[in-house]
Amino acid sequence: MTITPGTLYLIPCTLGDSPFDQVLPQHVINIARTLKYYVVEQTKTARQFLSALKHELPIQTLHFATLNEHTQTDELAGLLTPLLAGFDVGIISEAGCPGIADPGATLVDLAHRKGIRVIPLVGPSSILLALMASGMNGQCFAFHGYLPIAEADRNKMIGTLETESASRHQTQLFIETPYRNDKLFRALLAHCRPQTRLCVATDISLASEQIQTHSILQWKSQAAPQLNKRPSLFLLLANR
Repeated sequence: MTITPGTLYLIPCTLGDSPFDQVLPQHVINIARTLKYYVVEQTKTARQFLSALKHELPIQTLHFATLNEHTQTDELAGLLTPLLAGFDVGIISEAGCPGIADPGATLVDLAHRKGIRVIPLVGPSSILLALMASGMNGQCFAFHGYLPIAEADRNKMIGTLETESASRHQTQLFIETPYRNDKLFRALLAHCRPQTRLCVATDISLASEQIQTHSILQWKSQAAPQLNKRPSLFLLLANR
């Protein structure tokens, strides 16, 4: 007897402590409430998220498999076992959308190779929300993740991104570990051209959200934003 594989649902979650019903469509909530199998970055936070959604089943009866930066390539196939047995599975990231700057992308790729149906669900993505609110070019953009930690390498990368932005009129997006946000902000002000535009998007979708876009020259003329230990995205767009 041939078993039809289950469906892999990509389930977005909140970007912080914002109420889930403000950022997730009811359709997404309904699906997340009914699944029994999940692949998650951290079991503890996934349990908390599903409890907040009022899952239809007792949380202790749900099955959680872990997929994070420590997961080995040879472990991925085992994560598909419920799907190949005919059960639907949900991937939940630590924040935002699975597969976007997230280890879930590796499992999604393998699911496609195995002929498993993949359904992305609508929810908050800090990258897209920051781009939407920046006023910068949404036709051509690139997300670079974290810049190098070493000062010389980071400063060189800033110059490279600014040059690329100017040549292609491309919005450059990147992030930093929250406790190093201030250092990155100062480096951008020190090494970017005065008319290059910089957007800093902090605490996206939370009550404390702050999103501002100014030229480097304008940023230098005002008080620096409070970024320490607050999740932030940085976007720059340089003039040709």
